[in-house]
Amino acid sequence: MQIDDVMLFDALANEMNAHLERFQILGDADMAAGVVMQRPDGDFRVRIDFEELHCAGVSSIDEAGLQSVDFWLEGPLDAWQAMFSDIVSNGRATGLQTINSLALLGDRIACRGDDPMGLDKFSRFNQTLQEFLDGAARVERAPAG
Repeated sequence: MQIDDVMLFDALANEMNAHLERFQILGDADMAAGVVMQRPDGDFRVRIDFEELHCAGVSSIDEAGLQSVDFWLEGPLDAWQAMFSDIVSNGRATGLQTINSLALLGDRIACRGDDPMGLDKFSRFNQTLQEFLDGAARVERAPAG
């Protein structure tokens, strides 16, 4: 699975939007989240917009685009790969590979932002973001077609 590709995040958005029942228990989430995967050849950045119970859009952004998100999660590609590998292996993130644990430890993947209210959205909606990312297990196992 190539994780530093907008196509993966598009697939995760489609998975979320096709299975809104997974998100109903978590409630509405209104946030713009950024993901930054640091690579030697230049960072991969993606913006993920959540509205109510669905993903309203995914787009590639540049560094300046981070100013338009509520918060962003930033870390080296290998840390992100470890998280996604755990998700695919276990059907969901486990232990210290959850996005909440990774961000709280902050030693590999950190939650960043310029606005305290935006950063608060990570705390309020991180379970929605985790369920979104956990969709990688279902996307990876889906038959090609």
